Amino acid sequence: MKNTLLGSAYSSEDFRKRGHELIDSLADHLEQTTLGKSEKVLDWVLPKDEHHYWTDFLKNGDENALFKTIMSRSIHVHHPKYIGHQVSPPAPITALTGLIGSLLNNGMAVYEMGKAATAMELIITDLLCEKLGYEPKAGGILTSGGTLANLTALLAARKAMLPNDIWNEGHSQKLAIMVSEQAHYCIDRAAKIMGLGEKGIIKIPTTSNFTMDITALETSLAQVKKEGIEVFAIVGSAPSTATGMYDDLKAIANFSKKNKLWFHVDGAHGGAAIFSAKYKNKLKGISEADSVVIDGHKMMMMPTITTALLFKNRAHSHATFSQKADYLLEQSTEEDWYNLAKRTFECTKSMMSLHWYTLLKTYGETIFDDFVTSLYDLGQGFAEIIRNHSSFELAVDPMSNIVCFRYVSTKLDTTSLNSINEKIRLAILEEGEFYIVQTKLRGIHYLRTTIMNPYTTPAHLEILLDKAEALATANLPTAENS
Repeated sequence: MKNTLLGSAYSSEDFRKRGHELIDSLADHLEQTTLGKSEKVLDWVLPKDEHHYWTDFLKNGDENALFKTIMSRSIHVHHPKYIGHQVSPPAPITALTGLIGSLLNNGMAVYEMGKAATAMELIITDLLCEKLGYEPKAGGILTSGGTLANLTALLAARKAMLPNDIWNEGHSQKLAIMVSEQAHYCIDRAAKIMGLGEKGIIKIPTTSNFTMDITALETSLAQVKKEGIEVFAIVGSAPSTATGMYDDLKAIANFSKKNKLWFHVDGAHGGAAIFSAKYKNKLKGISEADSVVIDGHKMMMMPTITTALLFKNRAHSHATFSQKADYLLEQSTEEDWYNLAKRTFECTKSMMSLHWYTLLKTYGETIFDDFVTSLYDLGQGFAEIIRNHSSFELAVDPMSNIVCFRYVSTKLDTTSLNSINEKIRLAILEEGEFYIVQTKLRGIHYLRTTIMNPYTTPAHLEILLDKAEALATANLPTAENS
């Protein structure tokens, strides 16, 4: 097969050559982006134009330039001026674990298909449970993202809290979960996938600082019961995606115990604060949660996509799905922790535990403390810069590395200010020097930043404000500009 097309595709020498060239290119990319040597975070192109470019490249582009072209036309998350979405600039070593996992391609449905990564997964999830403050009976899994993990947790909650076998027999009763109005949209999505419908998502209002209003819980629950709806779970945000604010997990835990509800914490972004000596107090009460989600690809320096789903009682993880594939999964009298397809949606999943295990083995737990603490510190520092700037105001004092702010002027109404802030964000996107996003809170448009790079400095953030102020001035109504 040496001279065939297949032989070329599987050539170790070709792989060696391309691999060395790619690693050199990626190392150069890191040097240019991490240290801010490159001028832009991205070169903005409209979707139709980008599609046209790659359509043409497939036919006419230089094969040898493919990898470098992908890099040049992608957003650079390692750049210190990347302060947009909650996507981590992964530690470079995890690109190597990704390479190993991709080439070995152990599917991990059953132990014999992924024995090394399966054993590593148990070590990682046990460590995370210990950091949460769980007792030895706790356990968990790694799965493909926070959305899937939150859905799996709510399925486990429904199975654990309701007497009938809904997984096999379906349900006819009206069921619901309680969740903050500021919770991530994936919670709504999970509830609707589960067939709960719009009435099955009980939105709890938030306080002035966008955290769940604990005083509204009893009233909301009583009203739902009057309507004949059975609530089986409540979800706390740690933090919410839009504002970065942590719900009062301890108060929610007390409410859930009193009313015999499953308590789930969506800690996809901020659950990693369990490793921060300085900020772990924001998670007070999380040890009382029945289940917790933590993303590795947000605040734990890993590439997309890997998420830990952790249970206070690991039996719930094993009982979530009652389904048997005779040719794969044998019934066992002892806990079958090593056949992961019994416990996840994925019948095949990647060797994602390699990322977690390699970071721990290479750098130890301290690396996560350093990462979370430095980014949360930057969030506090940016907030202070904004407070001292007369042209901007905070949406709320931040509790994490997510900071929402807007340009303000006493001469303009809310509609005009919303328009100006939208234009600021669009202009910044098109220029490409920075990358930020936006959000709307109670009808007010804010610029939203998530500081994800420890190489970002207060100086970068001050430059962003200067740029935003200049863009605002350029977009002021004519009368205000004169």
